[in-house]
Amino acid sequence: MLADAEMLGVEISRGKVLPAWIDINGHMNVAYYVLAFDLAVDTLWFDFGLSNEHIRANNSSTFAVESHVIYRRELLLDDSFVVTSQILAFDQKRIHQFQRMYHATEGYLAASAEWLNLHVDMTTRHVSPWPGEILQAIERVSVAQGSWPYPEDAGRTMRIVKPLFSAAGSD
Repeated sequence: MLADAEMLGVEISRGKVLPAWIDINGHMNVAYYVLAFDLAVDTLWFDFGLSNEHIRANNSSTFAVESHVIYRRELLLDDSFVVTSQILAFDQKRIHQFQRMYHATEGYLAASAEWLNLHVDMTTRHVSPWPGEILQAIERVSVAQGSWPYPEDAGRTMRIVKPLFSAAGSD
């Protein structure tokens, strides 16, 4: 079993690779990594108090505006995994977080996901400030998460170092 000391971030969910998640290559398909990460985001939101009840009662929610997934090592059928989260930054309307997906028994980092989410007033469907109690919860979780290093993969740019062709032209 994966020791907590080996994981970076706060554990927010666990799962298992389901048969429907396996693609033609015999491993977990990219869409299901994103699904597993997104479900973990929902768990983190619940920790902040952003439950379905809160969303309905306050007519406010979050929208993802950017995400970036990096696949490190494949997960196979029936593999168990752990998703952790690390809050990198937040302000009155936004939160930037980094997630890691670890193989639950072998301990390797399978993938990571970086997210930027906005708080949204669902009546106007515009970005709006976090409710006070949610902002306090985000701050509480941020302070309690520890002092992990800033992820090396956060903000990473996708590129080919020496392309045979580049639509961007010469550098």
